[in-house]
Amino acid sequence: MAPGGGVCKEVVDSHNKYVKYDVVTAKAEKSNTPAKTGIGLGDKHGMPSTNGVHELLECAVCTSLMYPPIYQCPNGHTLCSDCKIRVHNCCPTCRLELGNIRCLALEKVAESLELPCRYRSLGCDDIFPYYSKLKHEQHCRFRPYSCPYAGSECSISSDIPTLVTHLKDDHNVDMHDGCTFNHRYVKANPHEVENATWMLTVFNCYGRQFCLHFEAFQLGMAPVYISFLRFMGEDSEAKKFSYSLEVGGYGRKLTWQGVPRSIRDSHRKVRDSLDGLIIPRNLALFFSGGDREELKLRVTGRIWKEQ
Repeated sequence: MAPGGGVCKEVVDSHNKYVKYDVVTAKAEKSNTPAKTGIGLGDKHGMPSTNGVHELLECAVCTSLMYPPIYQCPNGHTLCSDCKIRVHNCCPTCRLELGNIRCLALEKVAESLELPCRYRSLGCDDIFPYYSKLKHEQHCRFRPYSCPYAGSECSISSDIPTLVTHLKDDHNVDMHDGCTFNHRYVKANPHEVENATWMLTVFNCYGRQFCLHFEAFQLGMAPVYISFLRFMGEDSEAKKFSYSLEVGGYGRKLTWQGVPRSIRDSHRKVRDSLDGLIIPRNLALFFSGGDREELKLRVTGRIWKEQ
């Protein structure tokens, strides 16, 4: 036993349950990307494999690349700072207490490495110093998009063409071609605001895809409806477009004009920012006519490209 190292009573049941997103993504990349040859790229994380340095930088628990601070036990076994907390400061290899010993030599080795972006299989060809890689990946324009469907906790993420197919096949979302629309929303019991169904329609316009949302929610104490448009692409591209929405009846109307938000912004973020056409329920029922017991709301709109 190494001096000063107490034996941990806790036993780590399984290392696999601590696998990080980085590992999941790396495995997905390996299954979709042809093996690289002739340039020294290894199978794991796109790391150079000429001398096995990538193995030294793999966390013993989650097998992801380790970033500082990198910790080691008195016997020299290393792991990342996240997993140090997960294993309750107990080395998963030799069961000694970890303490707060930094592996400065391994951190120094990491500084000399340059790595490809994890999204290289999606089109990013950039190479980054070891410590800059994570920061870039948080904002890489090739990173996958999350599913824009708001009616369920969908965990799918992918490129735009795959998401369009996913929305059509798995969520049964209506797909329309054209830059103008005329939608009618009907709900038998509009007073059930909390249980109102999120509605999503996808428009193919200018060779791009736009998501039209419509739903009911509680704004403070007031029940309201909101409709807004999201762009299936980056925010810089979304700003090249504008759209308008209109709803009305009996000589009155509400109009909204704005810029579609990128699906990088979550549905909830856009909704809570009130960045869309807001219709108070009483006014929506007035527009619906009849006995005000059924919602029959017609929303028209147009999408255009700014010059």
